[in-house]
Amino acid sequence: MLVQPYIVGITGGSASGKTSFLKGLLNAFQPHQVCLISQDNYYRSLHEIAVDDQGIHNFDMPETIDHHLYAEHIGQLRRGETVTQKEYTFNNPDVVPTLLTFTPAPIIVVEGIFVFHFRELSDQMDLKIFIDAKNSIKLERRVKRDAEERGYDLDDVMYRWKNHVKPTYKQFIKPYRAEADIVIPNNIHYQKGLNVVIEYLKAKIS
Repeated sequence: MLVQPYIVGITGGSASGKTSFLKGLLNAFQPHQVCLISQDNYYRSLHEIAVDDQGIHNFDMPETIDHHLYAEHIGQLRRGETVTQKEYTFNNPDVVPTLLTFTPAPIIVVEGIFVFHFRELSDQMDLKIFIDAKNSIKLERRVKRDAEERGYDLDDVMYRWKNHVKPTYKQFIKPYRAEADIVIPNNIHYQKGLNVVIEYLKAKIS
């Protein structure tokens, strides 16, 4: 067995397929073998999120994340300590956040669009995985997702894509592709790449 947890960082642009890839990865292991700690639960409060020149909150900037707390929690998991954190509810006042508990495991998965950008996070990673896809494909997926899951109309999705998502990817996400240990293309599917990662991690903890 590993002396200490093996930390896997996973990033990629919005709608690159990270969530689906993660589901496939987690399903390949027993719950006690892997712990997922996602960047999504470390967003700052709405009043701390900057607005653009049109008065629209921009959630696609690194400063929206409390990366100091995130890095601290990852370090605690590495040391074998259990961590608790309030669930992020996308600033929905009608939802009462639950208290999430993250339990140390042989594999710790750190996931989010900025997890390579913050050195406090990336320096703790043993393996870096970048999920890649063409911009046109990511946009198509995002339009579908935001309409179905968040009720955004097309104009809203396109505005955020052009003014928030695309510039952020270019500045804060894509440059770290070159630092990844594994780049997994997901224009059509990621299954072969996922299989390679699964077998590698199983060998690590066997």
